[in-house]
Amino acid sequence: MKLSLSPFLLPSTLYTANISSKAQAAQQHTVKSVARFLSLSVPAPRACSAQSMRVHWCVLPFRVLLVLTSHRGIQMFESDGSIMVYWHALDTGDAPPVQAVFARGIAASGHFICVGTWSGRVLVFDIPAKGPNIMLSEELAGHQTSITDIATEPVQGGDCMADVVTADDSGLLCVWRSGPEFTLVTRIPGFGVPCPSVKLWQGIVAAGYGNGQVRLYEAMKGTLHVQISAHARTICALDLAPEVGKLLSAAEDTFVHIWKLSRSPESGSIEVEHCHGECVSNTQLCGARFCDPSGSSFAVTGYDLAEILRFSSV
Repeated sequence: MKLSLSPFLLPSTLYTANISSKAQAAQQHTVKSVARFLSLSVPAPRACSAQSMRVHWCVLPFRVLLVLTSHRGIQMFESDGSIMVYWHALDTGDAPPVQAVFARGIAASGHFICVGTWSGRVLVFDIPAKGPNIMLSEELAGHQTSITDIATEPVQGGDCMADVVTADDSGLLCVWRSGPEFTLVTRIPGFGVPCPSVKLWQGIVAAGYGNGQVRLYEAMKGTLHVQISAHARTICALDLAPEVGKLLSAAEDTFVHIWKLSRSPESGSIEVEHCHGECVSNTQLCGARFCDPSGSSFAVTGYDLAEILRFSSV
C-alpha cells in the first residue's frame, strides 16, 4: 500500500482494526496527513493541524472512535474521521518552558478511553453510547515520567482481573483494574530503559524495551517469567493476535519476529516459542501490526519508506 509521505520515526506508527468487518490501517505522518489517508473520499478535518504523537481506533461496546493525540491535545472523531466529537486541550500546569507537552498512549477499556500524558498521568474518559457528551472521569497517577504506551484486554470470567497496563519512559509498568474507579493492582519496576510498547493477553504482560528485550510478566503479581534478547536495537512495536496467542515484535534493527505465548499445563508458568523471523532490508522499522486476530498476516512501516508492507503465511 503506497503512502504519500514517510512515517515519523516514532514507535507504534501503524494501527489496524476490524471495523464493520473491513480491515483498516492508520498510518502516522502528521495529524493532517493521517486524516487524509483515513478519509480518501472525505475532506481532512480542519482541526487536524498539529504533529500527531499517536493514532488509534478505539473499539467500544457501542461505538468506534478514532482518537488522535498531539502536542496540543486529544481529539476524538467518528470512526471515519468525518466529525470531531470531542477535543481536550492539555493542561501545561507548572511545566517549565523547555518541557515538551504531549499526549501519548491510547487504549479502550469497556466504555472508557485511557490516554497517557507527558506528566505521567493517565486521563480516563467516560464515553456515552452516542453523542459528544464525553467526560474526563479520572486521572491515574502511578507514573513519574512520560507515558509511552497503554494496553488493555476484555475482562473474562470475573471482575477481579487486571485489564489495563501502562508503561513509561523509565520502563515502569503499572497494572490496573478498570471500573467506575480504576484500581492500581501492582507496579513492575523499570530498570532505566524506556518501554515503548506493551501488550496484555490472558493475564500476561508483554513489554518491549529500548535495549531490544521482550519481557513477559504475570499481570496480577508482576512476576517476571521470561526475558528474551529479541532484537539488537530499540523495539518500536509489539502486537498480539488474541485468538492464538501470537506476539509480534518489531525493532529498529530491521527485524520482525513472531512468538507463540502459552502456559504450562503443569505449573501454569508462561512459556514462549519463536515461530518466525523476517528482515525488512535497509529499513528502520517504526510500526508493525497483525492484520487479523488469528495472526495469519502482519503489516509493517519504516522510516523513509512511503508504503505499508504486508506479509502473509502460506
